[in-house]
Amino acid sequence: MKTNIMLLFLCLLILTNTLTGCGKLDDMNHLATTPAPIVVGRGQITEGENRESGKEDETEPELQIGEIIINNEPERKPIKVKGIYISAYVAGTPSMVDTLLEEIEKTEINTMVIDLKDDFGRVACEVDSPLIQELGSTRVHIQNMEGLMKKLKDHNIYAIARIPAFRDAWLGSVRPEWCVQYADGSVFTDKDGNSWVNPYKEEAWDYLVEIGIQAKKLGFQEVQFDYVRFCTESSMEDVVFQDADTRGRSRTDVICEFMEYAYRKLKQQGLFVSADVFGAIINSDVNANAVGQIYGELAKHVDYISPMIYPSHYGDGYYGIDHPDMHPYETITAALQASRKELYFAREGQEHMAVVRPWLQDFTASWLVHYIPYGAEQVREQIQATYDAGYDEWLLWDASCRYDWDGLLSPEDAKIEADWIAQSRAALPESTFGADTMGAAPTETAQPSAGAQYMGLEEGPSVPTGSAGPTVEAYMGE
Repeated sequence: MKTNIMLLFLCLLILTNTLTGCGKLDDMNHLATTPAPIVVGRGQITEGENRESGKEDETEPELQIGEIIINNEPERKPIKVKGIYISAYVAGTPSMVDTLLEEIEKTEINTMVIDLKDDFGRVACEVDSPLIQELGSTRVHIQNMEGLMKKLKDHNIYAIARIPAFRDAWLGSVRPEWCVQYADGSVFTDKDGNSWVNPYKEEAWDYLVEIGIQAKKLGFQEVQFDYVRFCTESSMEDVVFQDADTRGRSRTDVICEFMEYAYRKLKQQGLFVSADVFGAIINSDVNANAVGQIYGELAKHVDYISPMIYPSHYGDGYYGIDHPDMHPYETITAALQASRKELYFAREGQEHMAVVRPWLQDFTASWLVHYIPYGAEQVREQIQATYDAGYDEWLLWDASCRYDWDGLLSPEDAKIEADWIAQSRAALPESTFGADTMGAAPTETAQPSAGAQYMGLEEGPSVPTGSAGPTVEAYMGE
């Protein structure tokens, strides 16, 4: 009897364990279909392990999500610029603008460089900027900027806003702490009474960028920084730059840093950015360190670089030319030959280098001892030298805004010339130092006596033997 009772108990125990085990199995199957939480990091999975085995759960596919970079910069469409400078005063006088546009319609000109900030630090029109309003920088020359920009657009004129950067008489009175100072804290002024912004004062960088942003809002397509440098007068020897500002940076370091900063900010606005530089800094460490401009380095931080290679601004003997102002073709050829050479070496390993767009002379330098009157012939010689050096863009400067229109081609003739240049370049081998920043091989020269030498680049006009070359002061005629 006891035996029967024991057997019945064992049967009931086996049955109970069997039913319990099936229930646990059901629970485990349910849990196996529910993956562990997955936290996705940059390129890796931080969780997704099977807690029981300590191994990765092979039932879950391994997710690898890399960093996604979205380019939010507005599209920018470049054009080949052939332009003239006009002052804020002229831009603000509708009758003068209309006269200029009438002449432009007959020529190859397609661009105007307009003062948005004048040489004294004043913004030329009303803008909706709390910072500019706080500084009181505005002095209205252009009453109807909207009307001006519409007029330029109707005539297919590319609009560039010129912004003198570090020479600024206005900031000397309203923000002296931003400006170059003597040891006693007084503000430095140049021989014309203008104060200069201290390029080491990064607060001023944002102010200049703000003017550029306003240029975009007004309808400009490009911002051109002028006076992107230190003053070069001898009185600068007495100024003091604080260690807290310089932080071990040289003049060339900080000018490049400013341009890199401004370029990044304004490119995000959809603007092209260009910079004017001394012609004398090309292949000259001495002059570059004085003004803070290194030609090849600055070309890495702008879309366009505009060397001011006016023949009148080179001292006698520069590039081996007795009186450069009297030889416009030869002087421009030599300067741009040096440009090609320096940028060739500077571009090594660089994805980006600026297009060269030189400033050419359309004024007579009557203050020189040795000069010639500049007119249509001299203008055309400089433009020809630019093409012969392998470059395609140029700007004409005359502070009075009176240009020699007869030195310019009609739109139809300019198109024929452009096609001929393209065909000529395609038929030529690359120069000794390779293609220039635009990827174009040099073209033939109309005057081989001076221009053909750019094909070798290492040859051609040069500074006299044994000379370090003229100083910035000589270049500027000072």
